[in-house]
Amino acid sequence: MLIIKNCRLMDMVSIDEKIKDIHINKEGKIEAIEDKIDIKDYSNVEVINAKGRLVTPGFIEPHCHMGVYETGIREGMDGNESTNPVTPQLRAIDAIDPMDAAYDVAIRHGVTTVVAGPGSANIIGGTFAAMKTYGNILDKSLIKEEVCMKMALGENPKFNYGKRGKAPSTRMMSAAIMREQLFKAKEYYEKFKEYDKSKDKSKGFDYDLGLHNLMRVFDGMRVKIHAHQADDILTAIRIAEEFGLRYTIDHCSEGYLIVDELKEKNVQCIIGPTVGGAGKFESRNKTLESAAILEEEGIDFAIMTDHPVVPIEGQAMQLALFVKHGLSRDKALKGVTINAARLTDIDDRVGSIEVGKDGDIVIWNVDPLDTMSEVGMTIIDGKVVYENKGDEACVDYKKM
Repeated sequence: MLIIKNCRLMDMVSIDEKIKDIHINKEGKIEAIEDKIDIKDYSNVEVINAKGRLVTPGFIEPHCHMGVYETGIREGMDGNESTNPVTPQLRAIDAIDPMDAAYDVAIRHGVTTVVAGPGSANIIGGTFAAMKTYGNILDKSLIKEEVCMKMALGENPKFNYGKRGKAPSTRMMSAAIMREQLFKAKEYYEKFKEYDKSKDKSKGFDYDLGLHNLMRVFDGMRVKIHAHQADDILTAIRIAEEFGLRYTIDHCSEGYLIVDELKEKNVQCIIGPTVGGAGKFESRNKTLESAAILEEEGIDFAIMTDHPVVPIEGQAMQLALFVKHGLSRDKALKGVTINAARLTDIDDRVGSIEVGKDGDIVIWNVDPLDTMSEVGMTIIDGKVVYENKGDEACVDYKKM
């Protein structure tokens, strides 16, 4: 058990900061949040005095490739199966290396959960996984092994296959392939439902691993659609609405240029990465002012680094730059906590400090939106996994 006293708590349920004590039980869940918890009422409890420092939920990275693209290792680049533009059968859990050095870096910078998955070389790339950043055994670190299906439009699939004389080589074919596969998956889904309900299963069912995985988008699984350019964003919306998908537009670099359409369609976005150069023609109009524009217009969004595009240690820096360019402090912090959790369907576990949720907490020595931002302590599932002692990086390498 763990009790954290004298927290200047920003729980992300409300935007107010208040002095509270937090009790995390032996199962790693938040048991109580009170004005004052008397430690005399407990035995065998670890007590931490936050001393009035800011305490937030552990930060969440809602779109990255951590452990799929391993840090500094070419042999560990497993993000894109660039042999087929349609690979819905792929699962990030079969590629993620939880011993990637980036996970320890994440812990030192207050990131306790990442949503990691395949890249955007393929029109349909496979599923993302949500996991804690602590632990050597992936299966023990998972929050949810498959949270969403990755799809992509724009330059990446067009370039990856077009340069080899294969489809897609145009935006038209990219959209056509996406629609064709969704038609097939919808038909497969209807047939499977009939088979599943039937009493006579003697004829069996003609299973297809890819379609079986893809059909889940018709049963509530969220779709992450990679799109930077305004026309690609609109194509993604058009196709998603045609098939009744739950979706986010990921990157959404030019979303601020079509903000009225996003508002009309109630589009949810995961924006970023916005730090650094454009890199590609389709992201030439990205700007740090985009987040403030989306906030002003009431667009629902979270914020990503797309690690390793922006390394995970740059998450707080990117937030600070968004705030410098007009985004509110509250919206910035929600973009990597409760909004990030909600837009990846893991908000029942993480994203805010509430009774019953996982005990993932960060105590900040210096405010996360300060350019000198510094984590004092990172707690995951009620366990102190990092303590900043000032002279060394004190990650507990004795993994769960």
